[in-house]
Amino acid sequence: MATASSLFLASSPISTAPRTRTGPAASCPPSARPSLRLRQRPSPAVAAAVQAEHQPAVAAAPKPPALPFRVGHGFDLHRLEPNLPLIIGGINIPHDRGCEAHSDGDVLLHCVVDAILGALGLPDIGQIFPDSDPRWKGADSSVFMREAVKLMHEAGYELGNLDATLILQKPKLSPFKETIRSNLCDLLGADPSVVNLKAKTHEKVDSLGENRSIAAHTVVLLMRK
Repeated sequence: MATASSLFLASSPISTAPRTRTGPAASCPPSARPSLRLRQRPSPAVAAAVQAEHQPAVAAAPKPPALPFRVGHGFDLHRLEPNLPLIIGGINIPHDRGCEAHSDGDVLLHCVVDAILGALGLPDIGQIFPDSDPRWKGADSSVFMREAVKLMHEAGYELGNLDATLILQKPKLSPFKETIRSNLCDLLGADPSVVNLKAKTHEKVDSLGENRSIAAHTVVLLMRK
């Protein structure tokens, strides 16, 4: 099982630069063909500098009982604001607004991280990577994902399967779902057959249905190696 110092990555690249708002002209026009791209990750030197300063945020957790399987649930929600990038599963989705958050606001990856941590009986993402820490300002959420996966393996588990549901009114995610799922599989080191992704609207009800927020639920099954 991981020690406190293992709660932070030794080599995963971390983006510490704040996200900047773009002008209205930069938003994707309805007639434009969607263009997907992975977020560009910073140099290893940035990650090394952050790691050198980092102190453990939580005490070492006790080793979980050697159960044959463990189940975890994750939930996350972010407010949508104009002229911010919309990052879902590590993919930049064309939209006229994005998530207001301390890091990159990737609601799906945050949700998956919390599901894995919950299955392991560990503190949640907000305790390990607090939004009060300026080092996580604008951070790429793949950093958090890689740490959660590392903790899973150190505890002696592997992913059995994962089922995630995104809830948002706009934009429609059907053109992007397979790209998002493929990147999620890469981050998890998992076969696509055990990773499922669904997207639902909120029938124009409350902030989710009014395109003012985005949410995600994730359930994971971890199997003893």
